[in-house]
Amino acid sequence: MRSIPAFNNPSMHAQTAPASLPPQPVLRIRGLCTEFPTPRGPLPAVQDVSLDVPVGGCVGIVGESGSGKSVTFASVMGLVRAPGRVTAGQVWLDGTDLRTLDEAAMRRVRGKQIAMTLQDALTALNPSLTVEHQLVEVILAHDDDVSTLPWWQRRRRARTRALEMMALVGIPTPETRLQDYPHHFSGGMRQRIMIAIALACKPRLLIADEPTTALDVTIQAQVLELIASLRQSLGMSVVLITHDLGVVAERCDRVVVMYAGQVVESGTTAEVIGSPRHPYTRALLRATPRVEDLAQAVQPIAGTVPDMVDFPAQCHFLERCTQRQDACHQHIALAFAPGTHQARCVLANGGLS
Repeated sequence: MRSIPAFNNPSMHAQTAPASLPPQPVLRIRGLCTEFPTPRGPLPAVQDVSLDVPVGGCVGIVGESGSGKSVTFASVMGLVRAPGRVTAGQVWLDGTDLRTLDEAAMRRVRGKQIAMTLQDALTALNPSLTVEHQLVEVILAHDDDVSTLPWWQRRRRARTRALEMMALVGIPTPETRLQDYPHHFSGGMRQRIMIAIALACKPRLLIADEPTTALDVTIQAQVLELIASLRQSLGMSVVLITHDLGVVAERCDRVVVMYAGQVVESGTTAEVIGSPRHPYTRALLRATPRVEDLAQAVQPIAGTVPDMVDFPAQCHFLERCTQRQDACHQHIALAFAPGTHQARCVLANGGLS
């Protein structure tokens, strides 16, 4: 886990943020709800989630395991398997409502316009197929430049494109490694292959779900730097799903904090990390080491994420919060603080001490 840098220097964050962002986001989510049936009743894994991803921007989605981060974006991609289902909400990608598309249309969107890398590259990649097969398959399915060629030229052109992608993500001697299987690569190299597959058709949006899971610190830095450089060179937007606020502080323009299926705080990175408005965000920050104050003990968050089946209408963080009050025993809506800052807390407008 990375240390969180201080935000008292305004120029620090500006170094990684684009100079200007168009007002129309590449991805807009409004009121998204996803649930899974259980013997005790429906489990609402995603509850009324709304967020935007700006064109060319990088948005960090943070929270503990079980907070709904991955399910939210599996819902965006149309990858929630039955009996789970999306029950409400709209998802717009460049103005197109993805929830109105049938499966055939969504297959044309995935990989071509929006791509996702999964948490564990070793299990996400097919162990019985070579890297070439897995890269070429995506290119043949989604690359318009390849699909318009005569059939006898398509595979050769797709293989050339696969070599280009392996070189782009820093795989040494791609000509010889293309015939290898996933288990022949290290963890960091498998993550690079996952990124190569995701970016093979130059999508508008990359969703990177825990791209540094189980990697050592040096390889983590390499993978994150690779995503940042590709974002810059390809002009794509990035959603970075992680539990590590240090990574978000270094790499993201905006932050969305999720807890128990809800967005509990969102805003610019400087707003959320420099002046958190929700007790859960503050607790996450206290649980992260800081280079500037190594003597300060890391404080774990007491308790666990609540059981969401038949959960009462109240603040989801209530039982773990040290600042709870009577008003918390009700549904809490997201409230705007100054600027673009939002927080789902009765204390949000007055700030937290």
